[in-house]
Amino acid sequence: MTVEISPNPWATLDELLGVEVVDARRDDVGPVAFYGRCSTEDNQDPETSHAWQFGNAQKFVEPLGGVLIDEFFDIGQSRSVPWERRPRAARLLESLKDPNRTWTALVVGEGTRCWFGNQFSLIAPRFEAYGVDLWVPELGGKYDPRNPSHKMLMSVLGGMSESERQHVQARVRAAMDAQVVNEGRHQGGRAPYGYTVVDGGPHPNPRKAAEGYRLRILAVDDETAPVVRRIFADYLTGELGDRAIAARLNRDGVPCPSAHRPEQNRHRPGDGWQGSTVRAILDNPRYTGYAVFGRWRKFETLLDFDDVAAGHVVKFRRSTPDQVVRSRVPAHPDLVTVEDFTQSQLLRRSRAAGGMRGRAKLERTRVRGTRPYIFRGLVRCGICSRRMQAATIRKSHTYYRCHARTLAPGSHALSEHPPTVNLAEEVVLEPLNKWLCQIFNRQSIDRTVAGMVASQDDPSGRSSREVVKKRLADAEAKLRRFQAAIAAGVDPVALVDAINETEEQRAAASAELNGLPAPNLASAAELQAAVDSLADVTAVIKEGEPEKLARLYGELGIELKYDKAKEAVYATTSPRVLSGCVRGGT
Repeated sequence: MTVEISPNPWATLDELLGVEVVDARRDDVGPVAFYGRCSTEDNQDPETSHAWQFGNAQKFVEPLGGVLIDEFFDIGQSRSVPWERRPRAARLLESLKDPNRTWTALVVGEGTRCWFGNQFSLIAPRFEAYGVDLWVPELGGKYDPRNPSHKMLMSVLGGMSESERQHVQARVRAAMDAQVVNEGRHQGGRAPYGYTVVDGGPHPNPRKAAEGYRLRILAVDDETAPVVRRIFADYLTGELGDRAIAARLNRDGVPCPSAHRPEQNRHRPGDGWQGSTVRAILDNPRYTGYAVFGRWRKFETLLDFDDVAAGHVVKFRRSTPDQVVRSRVPAHPDLVTVEDFTQSQLLRRSRAAGGMRGRAKLERTRVRGTRPYIFRGLVRCGICSRRMQAATIRKSHTYYRCHARTLAPGSHALSEHPPTVNLAEEVVLEPLNKWLCQIFNRQSIDRTVAGMVASQDDPSGRSSREVVKKRLADAEAKLRRFQAAIAAGVDPVALVDAINETEEQRAAASAELNGLPAPNLASAAELQAAVDSLADVTAVIKEGEPEKLARLYGELGIELKYDKAKEAVYATTSPRVLSGCVRGGT
């Protein structure tokens, strides 16, 4: 018996063997989501950066049948920040879990702007697990996780991105150092107490000058400069320390720096001189008339030493002496001679070495003890709103204290403040942990997220913006009235001081308005992602290790306020996991 073989023997054989032949796959991209990122320190504004990145993504996928239907764009996020700590990227990762999402692929405008170091190797497997393709222009197509060349190339791109950022930082820093050494140029920032920033003429860079940029230089502030000279003179007598000088200034009614310029010191109460304020002035070499730059620097430290993938955070630390530069010639008028400043530094060093009880130290050399304080920096006094200091009594009991003697003389809180306010750690620890377990357990998490969303409706941020806008409008209205008065025949010389003062008020209000953060309300999905990224709150609390508890309280944004009159502690939590705007870098 013979079996008739079909004209296509391979088809018959495949059918007998059960082999399913798949046609060659076309690169039909389909619905796509877009992701991009722009740092606050880029030369491009966010709108322009978004436009060119989105345009690159469109040109890349549309010829292949891709249709961009959703987008995620982070503004003000350094590329060194992991995706889980970028608000829009975190929302994108959370969207991967949504079975009803309408897109099946993700495209970026430029890979080096989105991934840094080894970030791609940590992110790509998550997209693969949820069946979402990654389209990267540098690869010329879709990322293939089984292609070793693709993996190698993405690793190289991540390294290039990291290297590019470090090179830019090094070049900018070297250029700023050279400008200070050779030209004595003021590099921005708040003017030291005793000086004010004034216009220094057109910018030396022709392009920037054409765009309207001006040089800024330091000039003597006639109102506060005598106070600086008085501080150095009192200290050089050798009879007064930092606190004694501060007490005399408060007694004489001299406004402290934060009271003199409240628009530049919104983070300070302005309730009087402190010993630390006097110490900062005595340690500032810029009062000699020479430009000094680099005394403090940004350092990147791991957010969690046990989890390198969590990324870094930027903190300021005092620089080593070899990193500080000084101009070769005087850059602005001096308030103290070099000889007097040097003598004051020698006096400070001799006091520090002599072990005097009230000595003023040139450097902060105190080393923290080994005992962990779980609520360090989290407890505030309900009377004066200052942070309470941790202390151990009889080697076993931990307290948080607020001393009235450290308040500035004449402070409004001094009349109501007891000599010492004490709060025992053990009194707070158990109720706080019980409350956290209640709001962050699986049954209550939805209600907690809903409460966090509702708490964003507080209009305090908007009201502060409106107050600054009103100040700016008032200053501009006054200037218009001055102009009308001059046009009506008033002598301009009589209005010079008033016009200059109003111009300063307008400039201060404009700078404050530009410095206010834009409203950035998080969605329920973003807050849910933030909560999900936290450690298991209940497990950490049950484990009870002080170091882990302190880290958890920091992640949760715990704040405690002790009301001594009511013998009550008010606790609030605001998880800061989504706060990934790291200063520095691109």
